[in-house]
Amino acid sequence: MTGLLLWRSRDSAAAVSLVLFAAVPVTAWSGRLSIGLLLAVALLTGTATVFFQTAYTAYLPTLLDPDEQPEGNAELHGSASAAQIAGLGSGGLIAQLAGAVNVSLLCLTGIRHREPRTTRTGHRRTSLVSEVREGLRLIAYDPWLRTFTLFGAASNLALMGYQSIQVVFLVRGVGLPPGAVGVVIAATSAGGVAGAFAARRVAHRIGTARATLLFELGLPSLGLLMTLTIGGAGILLFVTGDFSVCAGVVAGNIIKASFQQRYCPPDLLGRLTASTAFLSYGAIPVGALLGGLLGTALGLRTAMALTTAGIPLAPLILLFSPIRRSRDLPTSRRTGSSPKTPESPVALRGE
Repeated sequence: MTGLLLWRSRDSAAAVSLVLFAAVPVTAWSGRLSIGLLLAVALLTGTATVFFQTAYTAYLPTLLDPDEQPEGNAELHGSASAAQIAGLGSGGLIAQLAGAVNVSLLCLTGIRHREPRTTRTGHRRTSLVSEVREGLRLIAYDPWLRTFTLFGAASNLALMGYQSIQVVFLVRGVGLPPGAVGVVIAATSAGGVAGAFAARRVAHRIGTARATLLFELGLPSLGLLMTLTIGGAGILLFVTGDFSVCAGVVAGNIIKASFQQRYCPPDLLGRLTASTAFLSYGAIPVGALLGGLLGTALGLRTAMALTTAGIPLAPLILLFSPIRRSRDLPTSRRTGSSPKTPESPVALRGE
């Protein structure tokens, strides 16, 4: 994906979201708002989000030097976590005054950097299907990328499983009033800011591979405490568990993003990000559905126990991979040993 396409995809995704979200109040004022329309808007804006996130992940390396990319990823994920905390309060005022997506689009158009159009010499023009296939082949034949992709899908399954029922669990299972639930969720979301702050520093001290295991396996294991939550001071168990999960997820995402941006050939980074998102995001609706079904069939506390148990189980994929034997993640395909196959032009590019 060339720089020009990244720029256009990023701004187009924001513009599409603007139009879709604007359609909700317009149809509400006209008396035509329906569940079907809301579902359509959610589906289409979710699709736009995939394009947006694919674009900005591949776009960041064109803005920053390799040594600056870890800090850039930390600020990117840290600001997203901070927005989750402040969004419920200040976001309402901003949206009322200017429109939430208007602000997003305005910020994007303020970026003046434009990448030159790049060409892939020695390669014939390829179709979208063949490019997607190339990205999937890159993942399939590379042990490092394959490990992170499988882990991402398994982790999303567990995370969405408990997140889809956590509010109902806190209200009905623990007995918190709705207002207190908002405070609890905001407090646990602060874990994302803490994870963004710690990711680069811990990785520098103990190595990126070891930090990945710490943030993805060690810290989120405290999420098991959420199942034990009771009223009163017992709510601290939920705060501790979810805070740790949020911190680990954000810190791990920062390290993984910096790894992919250095490890993957630049002209394939967009395809890698899109293919990874397709596989990882595909687990999100499955996890949400699973959490709801378990909560209905077995009860909320049992469902929380089963879904949060998946949080420390998913990182076992990382533990039984080359990551376990390494101090640092590789910074290029030359240093990361991966199987080579005659059918894989991606593997050959690492030579």
